[in-house]
Amino acid sequence: MLKRLPPLNALKAFESSARHLSFTKAAEELFVTQAAVSHQIKSLESFLSTKLFHRKNRALLLTEEGQAYFHDLREIFVQIQEATERLLAMGAKGAITVATPPSFASQWLVPKIYQFSQLYTDIDVRLKAVDLDDGFLDDSVDIAVYYGKGKWPDLHATKLLPEYITPMCSPMLLHMDNPLNSLDDLSHHRLLHDSARSHWKNWLNKFNVKGVNVNQGPIFSHSMMVLQAAAMGQGIALSDTVLAKPEIESGRLICPFPEKLESKHSYYLVCREADADKSKIQVFRDWMLDQVEDESNE
Repeated sequence: MLKRLPPLNALKAFESSARHLSFTKAAEELFVTQAAVSHQIKSLESFLSTKLFHRKNRALLLTEEGQAYFHDLREIFVQIQEATERLLAMGAKGAITVATPPSFASQWLVPKIYQFSQLYTDIDVRLKAVDLDDGFLDDSVDIAVYYGKGKWPDLHATKLLPEYITPMCSPMLLHMDNPLNSLDDLSHHRLLHDSARSHWKNWLNKFNVKGVNVNQGPIFSHSMMVLQAAAMGQGIALSDTVLAKPEIESGRLICPFPEKLESKHSYYLVCREADADKSKIQVFRDWMLDQVEDESNE
């Protein structure tokens, strides 16, 4: 017979706090208040009759006992996660149709999707590259990536990735006559526009940049066309770091300035409310979120 175990919520609070070395970050991850996390830690320390953390000024450090306990619990939580994924995968068979904007598909999802297929061999993934953000999913789509503010009637939405906008260009522009030492230097370069000139105008206004003529430079109807033109040295694009990630990692594009503007819009995973708990949709959603977390830890 098992002896009395610590409350699961207290263990979750401890594991998260120990991993982040922060009650605040643990509270954000667990969607509770910092006071609630602190209370859970105190109750766990009382249950164990052992101090788990040193609290010095604003720093949080594990005690020797806390480090050993965290090491053991971390392995147990990983085992629970893996067992849960295996169980979900057993009930997640058949095909899943995923709709996503073309740029997001080619730049972010397609390079990763083979990993999902290797993990979940019983799920046949079918990708549809379409622009869907009007809040309507037809019966042919199980789950979709939407770009917006996260509010669509009768749809279950999970935030996937925020959007950060910044100027990007080919590194060859750094070696030409007009340098890019400050945002004011944009006035000496051709601007590349994605569908509308207002994007550059709003970005420059946000950072109080004057003297840049936003009415010059070509307009492209597709984000990938803008990135391609920028990589070829044709001008400076204003783009999302998510979509430009492959070009940035390969060195074909650079971000010459540290200024980034977080958009009011983000990328969301959406499905019909009635389908949110279906095994194959849960599996795919969790896998997508794991990919985002892995990238943030790189």
